Amino acid sequence: MNKTNIYIADDHAILRDGLKLILSQNDNFIIAGEASNGIQALEEIERLKPDIAVLDISMPGMTGLEIGRQIKKYNSRIKVIILSRHDNEIYIQQALQNKIDGYILKDYAAGELLRAINDVLNGDIYLSPKIITKIAYNTDLITDNHPYKTENENNNLSNREKEILKLICENNSNKQIATMLRISEQTVKAHRHNIMKKLDLHKATELTKYAIKNEIIEI
Repeated sequence: MNKTNIYIADDHAILRDGLKLILSQNDNFIIAGEASNGIQALEEIERLKPDIAVLDISMPGMTGLEIGRQIKKYNSRIKVIILSRHDNEIYIQQALQNKIDGYILKDYAAGELLRAINDVLNGDIYLSPKIITKIAYNTDLITDNHPYKTENENNNLSNREKEILKLICENNSNKQIATMLRISEQTVKAHRHNIMKKLDLHKATELTKYAIKNEIIEI
């Protein structure tokens, strides 16, 4: 039986180690390479051409969905599985529209990764059961229409607020954002409050839709 080359990209070394431990359960799986940021991952995947790329949805430099979209443009043979903490409808929709082969919620990766790999190798699409349930109750996710992507709208967010909004949409905590931007956690909380007040949006999904619509984040 031919060996399956798998590339792993996630910005957390502990999670990468955990994924490698899961994959080691199958002797036919070989780790072709790994990366902690999106730009490195895309460059190495283009060079190594693995059979499967397992990509974290949120990484420095480039998101897993952006990498997957690029991979599908130049080499559709490579199977792409997204790992995510989000069951956000926008991320799911973008994954489906960009022909991503699998979407696994990180909380269930230990029990689903091997099954997902086997499914995508057989030409099937694998989605975490929780996502399948979500799709069943939201037909917008399986249409070709994207209700959130329109022309830029003028807004009065400052550059710093846009930067923080982007990090919020990537599911970073106030503490993580403060560390990344080298500001106090209290300052992050103040910016978050101002963003929500200016936009009159108070849910994470609403902020994400706004950020995508206005090209503050790229999917």
